[in-house]
This record gives sequence, C-alpha cells and structure tokens, in this order.
Amino acid sequence: MDMIQEITDMKLGIIYSPESTGFRLWAPGAEAVSLMLYEDEGKYDSSGMVQDHHGGIEVTMNMQDQGVWSAAVSGDLSGKFYMYKIYRENGRFNYAVDPYAAAVSANGCRGAIVNPVLCCPEGWENDQRPPFVQPTDAVLYELHVRDFSISPDSGMRYKGKFKAFTECGLRDEFGNSLGIDHLVELGITHVHLLPIFDFKTVNELTSSPVWDAEGEYNWGYDPQHYNVPEGSYATDPRKPEVRITECKEMIQALHQKGIRVIMDVVYNHTYTVEDGPFEQVVPGYFYRRDSSGRLSNGSGVGNELASEKPMVRKYIKDSLRYWAEEYHIDGFRFDLMALIDVETITEIVQELRCEVDPGLLIYGEPWTGGDSPLQNKTFKGTQRGKGFAVFNDHFRHAIKGDNDGGGKGFATGETWYEGAVAEGMLGSIHDFALEASETVNYVTVHDNLNLWDKVMISMGKWHEAGFIHMENGRPADGAYIVEKVTAADPYRTIQVQDALASEAVKRCLLANGIVLLSQGIPLIHAGDEFLRSKFGDHNSYRSGDAVNAIPWSLKQRFKEVHAYYCGLISLRRNHPAFRMNSREQIERHMEIIRCSDQVVAYRLSDCANGDPWKQIVVIVNGNLQASKVELPPTPYSWNIVVNERLAGNEIISTTDHADVTVPGLSLMVLYEDHDRLKQNLVKVQVEYERTDHQYSGWNLWVWGTGVKDGRIDFTHMEKGRAQAVIYAAADVEKIGCIVRLNDWEAREWEQDRYIIVPDHRQTVQVKVSSGKESALSDVITGKAS
Repeated sequence: MDMIQEITDMKLGIIYSPESTGFRLWAPGAEAVSLMLYEDEGKYDSSGMVQDHHGGIEVTMNMQDQGVWSAAVSGDLSGKFYMYKIYRENGRFNYAVDPYAAAVSANGCRGAIVNPVLCCPEGWENDQRPPFVQPTDAVLYELHVRDFSISPDSGMRYKGKFKAFTECGLRDEFGNSLGIDHLVELGITHVHLLPIFDFKTVNELTSSPVWDAEGEYNWGYDPQHYNVPEGSYATDPRKPEVRITECKEMIQALHQKGIRVIMDVVYNHTYTVEDGPFEQVVPGYFYRRDSSGRLSNGSGVGNELASEKPMVRKYIKDSLRYWAEEYHIDGFRFDLMALIDVETITEIVQELRCEVDPGLLIYGEPWTGGDSPLQNKTFKGTQRGKGFAVFNDHFRHAIKGDNDGGGKGFATGETWYEGAVAEGMLGSIHDFALEASETVNYVTVHDNLNLWDKVMISMGKWHEAGFIHMENGRPADGAYIVEKVTAADPYRTIQVQDALASEAVKRCLLANGIVLLSQGIPLIHAGDEFLRSKFGDHNSYRSGDAVNAIPWSLKQRFKEVHAYYCGLISLRRNHPAFRMNSREQIERHMEIIRCSDQVVAYRLSDCANGDPWKQIVVIVNGNLQASKVELPPTPYSWNIVVNERLAGNEIISTTDHADVTVPGLSLMVLYEDHDRLKQNLVKVQVEYERTDHQYSGWNLWVWGTGVKDGRIDFTHMEKGRAQAVIYAAADVEKIGCIVRLNDWEAREWEQDRYIIVPDHRQTVQVKVSSGKESALSDVITGKAS
C-alpha cells in the first residue's frame, strides 16, 4: 500500500445537492463497502457515545480506480446521518465515520449530511478577509475559545461559545471594553485560535455552558474529525448545522472588526489509532512506523500521521484548503510541525498562497515531541526561503530562560544574554532565518508557564503567590481547586496604586516589549496584557475554568499595563521600520549600537522600510539599576515615545543630550526630530597650522560629539591656517579628535586626542600645530569664549 499514488484530481467525501448526493471513500483494502443512511444520530450511552450502528438503509458502493468506492443517492438527504460499512476478509466488517466528513452528530459518532446553504450566517457571501500585505505586519494573539468568554465577569452571554465573538459593545462597570472590542482596542491583527476542529476528550452533550471549576476541559490537541468545528463551542452540538454556522459567525465577526483568524491545526497525530478517523477505513496506512513495524511516537502521545505518504499528504492539503475556502480561515499554525515532512509543508504553502489567498500566514513548532523515523523533518532552518515561519525558541529562551522552572534569561535577571537578544531583535537573520518573515517571536504561549507565572517563579515567589502544584488537571494534594485558587494571590507583590513600579511587572513588560520591538512576527498570549496568571500550572490543558478562564476584572486592576501593551502595538503598527521583511532591508537599515552590561540598543536609520521617522533608537535595559546609553550623533533633538511608564506614538519628552539614562528593567524608544535642532549647541572652532602650508586632503576625524561624528573638513583658510567647525551637544564633556590625511594615509600624533569642552560654554577655540605632541598629553585643552 506504500506504493499508492496520490489521487490528486478527485474530491473525496460527499458532494451534496438538493437533487442527489454523491459519496466517495478511499478504502483500497476493503472487500466491499456500503453506505449506511440513518434518519437520526443514534442512541447515546452514558459516556456520550453511539455504539450501535445497525438499522440504517444500506446502499452498495461501487469500486473505482485506485481504491475509491462511490455511490450516488437521489433526493434531498439534508438532515440525515451516514456511516460506511466496510467489509473485510471472511465476512468481517466494521462501521466507520467518513474521514472527510464536513458535519457530524454530537461527539462525532456519525457523519451528517447538511445543505451548505443552510450553514452560512447572514451576509457570509460578502465576508472579506481584512487587508494584509506581508507576514511581518502581523501581531498575533493566541487564544482559547472557551477561555475567552467563560469567566463570570466576561460580560458575554454566549460563554464558552463561538458566538461570544459576535457580542459587541460590551463594557465592565468601569467602562472598559470587553470581548471582541477589547481585541480591537489592543490592536492585534490576527487571533490565533487553539484547535477549533472536532476533538475527542470533551463530551459535547455534557459540556457546561457556564463557568465550571473542575469540569471537562481541553485545549483540543486530540483530533477526532479534522474538517468539522468542535461541538462544545456551539450552542447546540446535536444540530450539525449549528456548529458550522456559529463557527463562521465568529470568523465573520472578527473579519468585520479588521482581525484575521489563524487556526491551530494538529496533523501530526490523532487522539488514538483504533477509534480514530483513519484506521477503521484504511488499516495500517495513515500512521508512521519505525523500523520494527511499531507505531512511531514522535508526538509523545502514541502515534504519528505519515505525512510523507501520498494519500496522507492529500488529506492534509484537502483539509487545509477546505478550512481556508469554506470557513475563510486566514492562516494555520502547525502543532509539532517537525513531524510533517518539508515537502508537504512546502506544497501546502505554495498551493494555498497561489490558489486561495497570498496573505495566508503559515507557521508552526519546528520540533517534535520525541524520536521519529521521518527523514526530512521540518526543523528550524528548513523554512529558509520557503514562505513559512517557525517559532523562535532561541529568542524565547534568551528573553525568559527555561519554560517551567526558575531558569533566567535577559528579562528575568540573567547576564550574558545580550548577544542572543540582539540576534533575535534583528529577526534571527544571522541565526536560522533567511528573512525576518520566517521567525515567530514570543515569550510564552498556552504551553508551559505563562508569562506572569514564569516571572514570579524566576524571582523565587512561588510560595508568596500561592501557586498550586497540579497533576492531571487537579491539585496534587487532592484539594478542591476553587479553594486553592481563592487562597492564591499571584499579585501580592504589586503596589495597589502603582503596578508599573513592581519589579515583576517591569520584567513582564520588558519581555514582551522586546518581542514587539523586534524584527519578525510577534505573538503574545491572551491575557498577558493584564498579567493573567494560571496559578503556576505549567500544563493546563485539562485543568478547567478555575485555572484557564481569562479574568476580565484584571483589565481594570492593571489598566496601566494594558495601556502600555496597546501603545507598543500601536507604535509597531504605525511604523514600518519595526516590520522590515527582508534580510537586505535589515542589514541596510538596522544597527546594534550597544550590546553589553545587560543593555541592548539598536538604531533604525534612513527612514527604514519607508518609515516617516528618519532615525529611531530602541534601548532595552535588563539591569535593576539605570544605565546611561550614548545616542547616535545628530544635530536634531530626540523625541522619546516609550519610557518606563508610557508607550505609543506621542512624544513624552524631548532631549538634546548626547546620551540618555534608561531606568532599570525598562524600554526606551526615541526618534530624531527633524523639525527641531538641538538647543545650546557648543561650537568648537579648530585652527590647524602646518609649517609646509600644504593643507590639501587634510581633515578631522571626530567622535563623541552627540551631533555629527566622523569626517569634518577644513572649510577655509585664515592667516595661513586651515579652519574647521565642530558642533557638540550641550552636555558633551570631551570630543575625540584626530587630524588625518584623506582616509588615513597619514595622521598627526600616534595617540588619539580629546578636546576638553568647558562647562556652560557655547564656543570653544582650539589651535593645533603639525608635529607638536601637545606636551605628550592625550588632551587638547580648548579655550572657552
């Protein structure tokens, strides 16, 4: 069966029309296949499953080429359910749900036949993807559907449901926007939704529509039916059309607010093999095996899909295309992308971008969960030049340290990470990426400790915050989770009236500030903007609402933090210099100007990427104490738009100094104001005398002026001496100076010299004579006037 060729030009699954419905199933090893039609969803047992599939109308299917079985049934079948009855040798048979099913009954027990026209919200035909130019224009926001709205303080009616995203105009008692309006206010461009396809481990018939501290919960990385929305997110999972319509309503609502939608996809494994979507149809084909014939376990959950096989590759591509076309999904994040071969990923990118939408974002995790026999894994580096991006764990580690422990990085207090942070801020183009559009920069996501908890643990505050040791979604000591959460106080270290004064808050803002001010594609985790905590739970995939629900009351409590995030995102979105895409652009316009002593600073020059600001400086200070940083020389003032308390596009203050003091654990962003020359510049007049009176080619090389460094030419002669003028910022104490011939053909003095600038003087006169070593001093004393 491994020699099977991909059936590229055939649509599998069902083809519905009111007049008749066609059915196609690829089952090459079957002796015979029948279509089973049912009037209802079947009888559910106490576990929420339908075990008995007898009693349907059996329709014989015909064998076509390459293992495809087909049947056509006249009449309108909308509202009916179906299964396939697959016969094996010796009269054995089993029932299977169509792997290509686009609609299912509750808990995915049977496939459902629906009229697509009845599964679209009003105006769906006019739904438009928001404009999007290039990957680095994105600001991603990773979010779980249930977490978004399930909290009692969310203000949303449709708690835990797709429809919660359709609720507009919601505000808390203090006037703060909630729900989808909060996302608009924050300024993100894409919502990255954790899996919304039908997954296995939540019983859709009993899933609570209200906050449930210890109820069934899952992130959704346990696939059951890849082409159907999850029923627990629908208001009525027993009606197949409802989950489809409401999922589209969510996407439509986000599009209307200018936000694109990324779908988290899990094509690397299924929840189980035996009762998964494939094994009952084509035994032994869809899963990867090791050299001994055993199921490989690179996913860490017991199986891997064999993406390199033609019909597995076709299934993945068909599924993605279906979501992109039918649901208007705007991009895909691949779970454990390394378990999908590079050829498959490359074909996905090329086909979706060319045939669906050139703005689709494709990215994923470039690692596995264990060993795999797959040869051409999609690791970091394989994405170079192929149009997709990968998560940047190098940068993540440099910023925060390890994922679940007290290990530290630049923002959490460790030294010697300046170089790795600088590399990440450059878009990792000298690490694994060819272009900045190939790196997704982030600090934390749903996996592992979230940002607030990681910072607190790195500071040794586990017990002070009352964090909870969790095992299998419950407190390890057997206590009731609500009691534990109620007793916890993750924010005990924060001053009530001044959150931004907290060391932990500063470290959080520093960490995600670095992400948002770096080249590449930034991603932040839902709730980071108001210090969401998961009470120390580093793997909350089934920990329930008490741990996972987004507590919207934190928005009022930490308004200054939220405003800071809004400001940084607005700055990034309004200034293309922070969103360069190509290596050539970055190498031409971006320069690291400081990378030492827990300080990283860079300059964006020459209106980078068409930015209206000609020169921008970004400084990140990882020290507890303030640090002085020298600014690039310019005759213009510097406007500060980001400091330790405020962020955005508006001018906070202006400085004419040659350097700036950056408070500890903070960011600073400045831009050169071409409408304002520096005030109180010091004019240094230099006279140069040569005994041979040969001045052709001689010039000054200066540094430390704060205005203009580099070559300064002698502009005129007077009384046999060449004269030049150097301008310095008012706070400059000394200027480096060398007299040289052309480009270093010769120079006066073997040692560098410095012009000492007296305090509070606007004009300084200096006389230099050829061949004189100024009494072998390393300074030239200026005469003030």
